[in-house]
Amino acid sequence: MNWIEPEWPAPAGVRAISTLRSGGFSQGPYHGLNLGLHVGDEPDRVQKNREQLETVLELPQSPFWLSQVHGHNVVEAGHGLLPEADASFTDQPGVVCGVMTADCLPILLTTRDGRQVGAVHAGWKGLAQGIVASTIKAMGTQDLMAWLGPAIGPRAFEVREDLREVFLNLDQAFDQAFIREGSEHFLANIALIARMMLIDVGVNPDAIYGGHWCTHHQPADFFSYRRDGTTGRMATLIWRTLDA
Repeated sequence: MNWIEPEWPAPAGVRAISTLRSGGFSQGPYHGLNLGLHVGDEPDRVQKNREQLETVLELPQSPFWLSQVHGHNVVEAGHGLLPEADASFTDQPGVVCGVMTADCLPILLTTRDGRQVGAVHAGWKGLAQGIVASTIKAMGTQDLMAWLGPAIGPRAFEVREDLREVFLNLDQAFDQAFIREGSEHFLANIALIARMMLIDVGVNPDAIYGGHWCTHHQPADFFSYRRDGTTGRMATLIWRTLDA
């Protein structure tokens, strides 16, 4: 089992990772460390993958998973039933915020003092609906660091004019995140859109990191829904250590 650790100056006591697909027990189109129970993989294998994740990373508790719906709902992470949301945050040590992706953009957040952390599932639909602004509002501060994890890259995310218009209707400045590709398509830069939205809600541009992996073009490392259709999910996690 392998993972990416964000290259950012996070405060002491904040840990964060984004899993790769290597390792794990899943087979077939899900082969590797598939952590999604909702994609058609055998549940027993997914559960073994999740147990391996918790053991290898020595997580203080199981991640607070979400039922992601490509919306803008944000919840405070804790315990209980799977909430229908696309972001969570916490100020409690030992609570692990997590999102699952396979082309959508995972965003991790921490306050500069490390007292709050959060995780965001930012697909294009969630971005268009305001998931970034909703999460920053829920956390109650713009004094944050952000890390943009692996997602479909700007040379792979081919979209039609109607999707581009969704963002131009929000702000014409988003035009810079789209490059024309032929007569009917554009290449979209989802990481740039997220970065612009973070800056727009008050996050310092110098405190935004990552955003350079492409899930679509790196099949050995990442699941990609756009590339494969039936596939697994990576997890991107953040938590405060118990001794923070």
